[in-house]
Amino acid sequence: MEGMTTSVLTSPAAVVSPTDGAAASPRRGARRRAETHARTHTQIHAHEATRRRRLALIARGRRARLAATVVVVFALAGVNVANHLFGWDTMWLGPVGAVALLAFARWQGLSWHQLGLARHTHARGIRWGLGVIGVVGLVYLVGILLPSTRTAFLDARYHLPPAGALLTAFVLIPVGTILLEEVAFRSVLWGFLSRHARMWQVLAGSSVLFGLWHVFPAMASATGNEAIGSAVAGLGPFAKVAVVGGTVLFTALGGVLAGELRRRSGSLFASVGMHWATNSLGVLFGVLAWRLAG
Repeated sequence: MEGMTTSVLTSPAAVVSPTDGAAASPRRGARRRAETHARTHTQIHAHEATRRRRLALIARGRRARLAATVVVVFALAGVNVANHLFGWDTMWLGPVGAVALLAFARWQGLSWHQLGLARHTHARGIRWGLGVIGVVGLVYLVGILLPSTRTAFLDARYHLPPAGALLTAFVLIPVGTILLEEVAFRSVLWGFLSRHARMWQVLAGSSVLFGLWHVFPAMASATGNEAIGSAVAGLGPFAKVAVVGGTVLFTALGGVLAGELRRRSGSLFASVGMHWATNSLGVLFGVLAWRLAG
């Protein structure tokens, strides 16, 4: 019987307990949950780091745009001082300043549309500009025909022969004054302000600075314009202060109107038309007013 009997030897390692699988399963689940939690935590941390970097870049960009705007304002102040205190010739200062401002604006990323010089807006801007020229011309015509308002056109600076008046109206004022001022205030400064301010703030800010731009010219207008000089004659030592304050206020309001034309048309040419009409037509009608005054 012993020869026919096969002994079966069982090793403890070869025997799998029914509870081993059940014990291993919770451990594997816990490990998977820990790995999933670790991956989720890593993803959240990476997302948060990316968000912080993005916010830092946005803040840096805002500071850079603000700094560029401040540079433009200080550059305009320097040009104004150089023009009126140092006597620099605006016939070269105007074009050079306008080109430099546009180049700086483009380097800073402003588009032609933001500068009011996009090609598709030219026709609309010219139409607006011509309309404003017609309206201003009509108002000036009525002004010089009425004796009570004619003296407002009697500016000694523009008591010129016809040839000199034409040269002033069509060359000196457009090149020496309008070009720089329009590019500065309704193009470049407007574009920079629009990147970090609402439209009404852009309009108000550019108009206030445009008014302040005329402080130095206002100091000479009390003696050059007969109507202004007589209006403030009774103010004594405060006459010049009144003239400067009134000029700044008047030109700031003019800046609001010019800026609104720029906003509505989307083109710089609309405000250029208004600027040329108020300045150059003023010279031409001033010549006529001097002749009517005898």
